[in-house]
Amino acid sequence: MQVSKRSLIVAIAASLLTCAGRAFAHGDEKHPAKSGPVKKEQKDWGIAGDAGQAKRSVEVGMADTMRFTPERIAVKLGETVRFVAKNNGKQMHEFVIGTQAENKKHAELMLKFPNMEHDEPYMAHVPPGKTGQIVWTFNRAGSFEFACLIAGHYQAGMVGTITVSAS
Repeated sequence: MQVSKRSLIVAIAASLLTCAGRAFAHGDEKHPAKSGPVKKEQKDWGIAGDAGQAKRSVEVGMADTMRFTPERIAVKLGETVRFVAKNNGKQMHEFVIGTQAENKKHAELMLKFPNMEHDEPYMAHVPPGKTGQIVWTFNRAGSFEFACLIAGHYQAGMVGTITVSAS
């Protein structure tokens, strides 16, 4: 069976357009909203928390200067915190909690695949002028990061520190 070049090109183009309609770019404001139960998976930096257990809210501003405000957050071991990430800029930003190694690895991957799609309970993808929330329980002591992993933002210094202490 012989297939013409034109038929093959049309088939490939249709396939790509179909995939593009389903995939959401990391910088696309139509990023899918989180739905359903939160996946509770123990990470080195803690586990997804229950909103009713959050005794404290911390507002974190995100700016197009590639900085967070505040840049440092102190948390007690066992504390569940509601982070309210407010995007004060005109670009898409993220608030992602993790270890320095995990965030660095993910940021490098985002440079190669900027249209990656993910929906983890330790990530808030926030369009300009909007807010996102993460509720997280810090059940491990240590120093962790929050960062924007949109391609180039981490590399530009859009990183902060969360210190979890036992006292």
